[in-house]
Amino acid sequence: MRRPRAGSGPVRRLGDLPQPVRFLLAGGLAALVNWLARFPLSWFLPYGLAVVGAACIGMAFGFFVYRVWVFRDFGRGGLRQASDFLLVNAVTTILVTAVALAGRALLVRLGAPCEPAEAVAHAAGIAAGAVGNYFGHAAITFRTRRTRLPVAAEG
Repeated sequence: MRRPRAGSGPVRRLGDLPQPVRFLLAGGLAALVNWLARFPLSWFLPYGLAVVGAACIGMAFGFFVYRVWVFRDFGRGGLRQASDFLLVNAVTTILVTAVALAGRALLVRLGAPCEPAEAVAHAAGIAAGAVGNYFGHAAITFRTRRTRLPVAAEG
């Protein structure tokens, strides 16, 4: 009797997962890098700047992971993708920062200690930017070239 091969199910590798699932996993890793990077940045930067700096670190990590693992079938150059990636992330970084600042203010006003309030508010900001990132990157940054079908000659 043969033993079943490891990974012989419908998903043999993580790369075989559907694109939205790969996006969530890669985005989750980039979000974790972003979230963790803010803690040491907060030692020497004000909270808002630490959030923006952490977003930049998470952005660099995310670009690599998204390009290699999520949006593999791209038909555009890396430089163009990088500039589009920065554009999409600039918009979502504004959202992340706004939610993080407002969330921290609200939580502190409700009596939460400052450091846990900052951590929770930053996580909420990252979550708020995730949906916009997916649609922005899918539609702008990593879109594939669409070929036009030839029009049949009428005759």
